[in-house]
Amino acid sequence: MSKAASEPHFQIFRKTDARELMESGIMSILPYTPIQAKGVKAVKEASAVPGSKTKVLFNIPGFSLLHAWFKAGYPLALHSHDSDCLYYIVAGSLRLGTEELGPQEGFFIPANVPYSYTPGPKGVEVLEFRHATSFHFNVLAKGEAFWERAAKTVAAHSEDWTAAKMPSETPV
Repeated sequence: MSKAASEPHFQIFRKTDARELMESGIMSILPYTPIQAKGVKAVKEASAVPGSKTKVLFNIPGFSLLHAWFKAGYPLALHSHDSDCLYYIVAGSLRLGTEELGPQEGFFIPANVPYSYTPGPKGVEVLEFRHATSFHFNVLAKGEAFWERAAKTVAAHSEDWTAAKMPSETPV
């Protein structure tokens, strides 16, 4: 490969070209424990309506940008990634520990640090910036109680999620 071919160059990305995260192949999910596998299955069976949507906006060597939308009530499991990530809130809000964060705010999570957050009442849209073109998703929620609550939460929100609009598309 020539030096010129490997150097970064000007690029434009468009939302119409964005690929679904799981179709893109840039995120791999580490193997589940038997309890996690049973829980994930129960959550998927609780509703045919997804509570989140993530797209890969941009992915070049050494850099990726994702747009994630988590609908109100989405039970994001405690997890970690094997790469640092900077999160920027585009619209909506979230609770991270005791902190409430909204538009034009964000947070940084170093690689392999466990975390979770709760989407606000209108859901949340975040941009995820990484200096990586691929990463692992390691689910750390181990107890049956979390998965039982998650399945009930998903079932309870299914109807709302069907009609949900992204916070950036709804009037204030």
